[in-house]
Order: sequence, then structure tokens, then C-alpha cells
Amino acid sequence: MAINKVDTIWMNGKLVKWDEAKIHILSHVIHYGSSWFEGIRCYKTKRGAAIFRLDSHLKRLYDSTKIYRAPIPYTMAQFEGAVKETIRANKLEACYIRPLVYRGYGDVGVNPLGCPVDVSIAVWEWGAYLGAAALENGIDVTVASWQRPAPNTIPAMAKAGGNYLGSQLIKMDAIVNGFSEGIALDTTGNISEGSGENIFLVKDTIVYTPPVVAALLPGITRASVMTLARDAGYTVVEANIPREMVFTADEIFFTGTAAEITPIRSVDKNIVGEGKPGPVTRNLQKLFFDVVQNGNDPYNWLNFVYD
Repeated sequence: MAINKVDTIWMNGKLVKWDEAKIHILSHVIHYGSSWFEGIRCYKTKRGAAIFRLDSHLKRLYDSTKIYRAPIPYTMAQFEGAVKETIRANKLEACYIRPLVYRGYGDVGVNPLGCPVDVSIAVWEWGAYLGAAALENGIDVTVASWQRPAPNTIPAMAKAGGNYLGSQLIKMDAIVNGFSEGIALDTTGNISEGSGENIFLVKDTIVYTPPVVAALLPGITRASVMTLARDAGYTVVEANIPREMVFTADEIFFTGTAAEITPIRSVDKNIVGEGKPGPVTRNLQKLFFDVVQNGNDPYNWLNFVYD
């Protein structure tokens, strides 16, 4: 998905012109991957422009930086205000939001503590991450040869830029082999997640998803879908999922800020269910989009941008 340029980006407390939003080549982040970020969507709902679960996203961002001893030099309330300021400055009603915290220019070396913690917020218009037809028809995926990190190596619960080197390998392998996305296994051989999405499987109307200990990022959309599913009367089971279950599941779908709820129609060219989005997936899509498009929000997930 191409980035659609807008007017300004928020950097360290002020709005700067898009083309002037730059960092030094010797910034720590470039050499050692020391960045933490979020992906958030602002939707044009029937009640106005609204950010989906902004508070939960920012809480995860602050948790990510805490793991790496990189305190954000703004309160969460200030950060929330800066996100809204950036959207308003660019006069957007619907957009993708990328808050980014990173170690900047200071010392050169693995030790990051002498480098400043810098902050930026970018917004731009963005469509369906996996293609316009993906939400309607589903996608074809493969089980990746690359695994997610082992426990006690790289913290999977932190949404850190360096973690996505593995995700790039998963994604590239899928693309060059003719698939839209890859499913990664954890080090025990069980299902973990996609390159940038969480995964759910449906069997006999029971909704399954891997646990956080399967080296996955605890997704905000993942948590939202689990709530929607339970409130709709489905049994939701968070447990280890063996690889072979992707071949016997009735339905499979990805979730994520970018992917939203994207059905999977085949895995390694094995058809999932009837080869089209199943009834549970469709119902969860309907419930989700009723919140983010129609503004029917009993959960207080929407944070409105314009007063």
C-alpha cells in the first residue's frame, strides 16, 4: 500500500512539513532497530471521524517502550492530544495513524541509554491492507518456514521495529511464492500469527486463537474480536493450536488494525471450509464494521477527533 502524502507530521512536540520530517543518519534507530510503534485507524463513522481504541493502542505503546527502558517524554494525555492535533492539521476524516518512538542521534554503540527518545506521529489515507477484495472474498496464505522468536530472546509482546525483520521474511516468502500472507509457527511448532496479523480458527462454531505465550503480539483488534465473539454467543478458546488444525478448520481469519477482519480461503492451496468466508467470520465482520462505520459503540471504543 502506497503512502499518500499529507501536509504535516508531528515530531517532538511540533508539526513539521511532510518533506522536512527527517532524522540524522547516525540515529541509533537506524543502526540497531530501536523503535516502537503503533498502527491505529481513524474511521469516518456516521457520527464523525473517530479513532478506534486509541487508549488501548497508546497503553501498548507505553508498555513496549517500558520493556526497553525508553521512557516516552510525554504523558499519555499529551500523546492523545498530539494524535488528534495531527489528524486535524491534515484535515482528515479517515486515516491510518502511525505513532513512532525511537532512539535518536547521540551515541553510536549497542548501549542506547545515551541517545534521546524521540517521538513522531504520521497520518495518511489508507485503504484495505491486503487488497480491496480481501475483506469480501478472502485470501490465500501459506505456513511460513520462518518461526517467531523463542521465549526470552526478543520480547514478542513489545511492538518493536526490530521484531518486524522476521515479519519481512515471512511476508516476502509468501509473496514470491504466490500467496498473500504467511502464517508463522512458534518454536514449539504451534500456530502463532501472521507477519502483521493475529489469527483465529473456527471449528464447529467454536472460535480458537493462540495464546500470548505463542510469541504473538497481543493485538488490539484481536482483543476486540474476542469480545464481540463472546457477546454474540460464541465460545472463544485461547489455547495452543497445532499446525494441522489449519487444514481441518471450518473458517480461518486474520485480525489487525491494517487487516481488520480478513478471511482466509486457503492455506498452502488447501481450501478452508467452502473456500469462501464462513458464517462466523461474516457475522464478526458485520459486528466490527457496525462499530467503526456506523458508530454503534456500546464498548466506548471510539474516540472522536472533532468536537
